[in-house]
Amino acid sequence: MTSGAYVLARVAVMVRVPARWLWWLGLIAAGIGLFVPSLTGRRIGLLGGAGLFIIAAAVAYWTRRGRYAKLAGGATRAAKSAVLQNRRVTARTWTRAHRWWLLVAFVAALGSAAAAPAAGGLLLAGAGTGLWAKAQWLGRWERRHDALLWVRPERAGRGPAARDVPVYHSTGSAAGDARPGGARRPAPVRA
Repeated sequence: MTSGAYVLARVAVMVRVPARWLWWLGLIAAGIGLFVPSLTGRRIGLLGGAGLFIIAAAVAYWTRRGRYAKLAGGATRAAKSAVLQNRRVTARTWTRAHRWWLLVAFVAALGSAAAAPAAGGLLLAGAGTGLWAKAQWLGRWERRHDALLWVRPERAGRGPAARDVPVYHSTGSAAGDARPGGARRPAPVRA
C-alpha cells in the first residue's frame, strides 16, 4: 500500500454477513429443537418462536436506522488512496471476529429447546431476517443515490453504525465486487 492508503469495507456487506449466519444457525437450531423433549411442547414452542421471530426481525431492522441514514447522508467521497476490501475478505474477517458469539448464540438457542422447542432458533432466524431486510434497505439507498457506502473496518468492530464510526465513504456504483445491498456481483461473461 502507498503512504496514506487505507482500507474500506462495504457497509451493506457488514450487515448482510451476520444476517446470513444468524438465519442459517437459527433454522438449524429450530429444526433440531423440534426433536428435543421440552417442558411446553411443540405447539407452544412454535407459536412462541413465531412471535419471537417477528419481534427480533423488527428490532434488528429498526435498530440504528437513523444512525445509518445520518452517516449515509454525510458520506464523503473515498480518496484515490483508499483500498476497497473484497466482499469475501469482509465476510471472512467478520466471521472470524464473531465466531465465538455465533457459537454461544447457537448453543443457547439449542439449550432453550428444553423449555420451548424451536423458540430460540426462530429468535436467531428472526434477527437474521431483520438484518437482511436492513441490507436491502441500504441497497435501495445506494441505488437511489447511485453510490456505494463504505466504512473503515478498524472502526466498525462493534458494527458499521457504531459510535466509533465517524463517517461513511462513498464511491460510484461500479466499485467493488458487491452490488447495492451487499449481494455478490455476477462474474463478467468472457467471450
